[in-house]
Amino acid sequence: MTSMAERMEKHEFRAQSKRLLDLMVNSIYIHREIFLREIISNASDAIDKLSYLSLTDQNVGLRREDFEIRLTLDKPNRTLTVSDNGIGMDEHDLEDHLGVIAGSGSLAFRQQLEQAGTDEAAKSALIGQFGVGFYSAFMVSDHITVITRKYGQTQAWRWDSDGVDGYTVAPAQRDSVGTDVIMHIRPDGEEKDEFDRYLREYTIYKLVRKYSDYIRFPIRMLMPQPQLKPGSTKEHPEFEEVFELETFNSMVPLWQRKRGEVTREEYDKFYQEQFADPAPPQRVITVSAEGAVTYKALLYLPSKAPPKYHTDEFKPGLRLYSAGVLVMEQCPQLLPEEFDFICGVVESPDLSLNISRELLQHDRQLSLIRASLGKKIKAELERMLRDDRPAYETFWKNFGFQLKLIALDNYGAKKDALQDLLLFWSNTRGQLITLAEYANRMPPDQKYIYYAVGPTVKAIERMPQTELLREHGYEILCFTERTDEFISDMFRTYAGKPFRSAADGDLGLDEEKTQREDKAHKKTFEFIKQCLGDRVTQVQASARLKNHPVCLSSGKGITFDMERYLSAVQPQVGMKAKRILELNVEHPAFLRLEKACTSDPVRAKKYAEILYQQALLIAGLPIEDPTAYTDLLCTLFV
Repeated sequence: MTSMAERMEKHEFRAQSKRLLDLMVNSIYIHREIFLREIISNASDAIDKLSYLSLTDQNVGLRREDFEIRLTLDKPNRTLTVSDNGIGMDEHDLEDHLGVIAGSGSLAFRQQLEQAGTDEAAKSALIGQFGVGFYSAFMVSDHITVITRKYGQTQAWRWDSDGVDGYTVAPAQRDSVGTDVIMHIRPDGEEKDEFDRYLREYTIYKLVRKYSDYIRFPIRMLMPQPQLKPGSTKEHPEFEEVFELETFNSMVPLWQRKRGEVTREEYDKFYQEQFADPAPPQRVITVSAEGAVTYKALLYLPSKAPPKYHTDEFKPGLRLYSAGVLVMEQCPQLLPEEFDFICGVVESPDLSLNISRELLQHDRQLSLIRASLGKKIKAELERMLRDDRPAYETFWKNFGFQLKLIALDNYGAKKDALQDLLLFWSNTRGQLITLAEYANRMPPDQKYIYYAVGPTVKAIERMPQTELLREHGYEILCFTERTDEFISDMFRTYAGKPFRSAADGDLGLDEEKTQREDKAHKKTFEFIKQCLGDRVTQVQASARLKNHPVCLSSGKGITFDMERYLSAVQPQVGMKAKRILELNVEHPAFLRLEKACTSDPVRAKKYAEILYQQALLIAGLPIEDPTAYTDLLCTLFV
């Protein structure tokens, strides 16, 4: 029989202990506070194992409600203890699981369940996989003691370690099965409150609520409560501090419950508390998926854009849980970028986590969840668009710009997926419409989807270029945002109909009449072209103008709005749209110019210059020399 002295002999960690343990403590984990999540998760795993065993072993003698995780603070001795009444460990388990860094008892137990064909629910409940979480406690502890007794045995064991110097194992006493992990918290260093905070009840409470709120077993601790001293009166109250046992965690998250069992008020309250929004969400989306990847999700569409949403400081992402444990506070990889305004939680046992469980590995399961959530969110938006138009327009006001940006991004890679969610203002309807609604109302003889670009709807309605389209009764989409101009360039067509700008040189209307007028006024147009030179590509009669004398159209290539945009962001490029000067041959201003071509060519040249400068102003383009233009106008008064 092994003597007590031999049992207390110092053991070296296997697996190159000093270097590997140093890596565990200083490199793998980003935040020190993670240690409590890891120790609680190990306790939960131990209870899961005994709970599973109780299904076939009546001698366990514990019911589901008897299991718990107990936290204990001993401030004078600077210890934090995590206790469980789970499966426990014997001497060999301590050697195998705590003596070998990265040796996981939970992983081995899961493998046994898989070989036995156990259902996925039991297998996925286990949290520990890598066997390194226990050592995260050394980030805040300078000594750890483990006292444990395995189910079915009467002998308990004690494991002690200061870290890289190794550990000792010796017999111990414990009245019942389970494990106590006693962490001696380090003294504060140069940074004040660096470790002392882990000896305060409220800090422990917050960490449990943050990381372990959905552990399936109650996590309890004595918490201080103020209480009136005996004999104290309302006039002269005196308080004393008493400690009462509190359960910290809620255990069953909303997303694990059936939707019919949760009220809208409960969903709203969870959202407002967890995501710090005083307003309730506009929509709640629940997802329960099984198949290629298994996960549950609870998603929220905010009723307004989050603070800093349209800035670089905004950080999108969903909370990620695994077996009730918070793995990532914000996981942007779970959301398609077009829906980055969605917030909520996802829980899945299928994701491949890295060794610290703080970061995700980029794997197929992650992509499957992102694609699945994208479909769910899009379906909810389509349902809202179809069944609750006012609600959708509220959503559009908050987040429509994001959908447009992503529809245009990467050369319109996602335009087919998003185009039916986009809204544009209709000049004839006086409201926001979809492209499908526009296309369904098009007359059979209409060749194009017409749009006009301007700073506001009112400015577009005053554009001379829209006169002919309005006379024909054609609906015009009002593009008033800077991104809208690129819609036609990226989309090209919708429902087989090309997009065509009201400022385009060819609207596909009254072409024969325009050709006749070009021939009838050919000499006048040649005179104007000679006066303006290379500043205009072409001078022609306009089919679109009814009340205005002149306008510019851009023809094929970039448009005037693209020119303005490029001039603002890349002025060095110097790209310009074509300038086709269109004239209303029935307008008195043109008739006077045409008459002056023969009677007073000098004055006619002034008229041509003024009409061109006016066309630039109408198109929203800068005139070349404002002073010269005003001086030229003044000469006509002489």
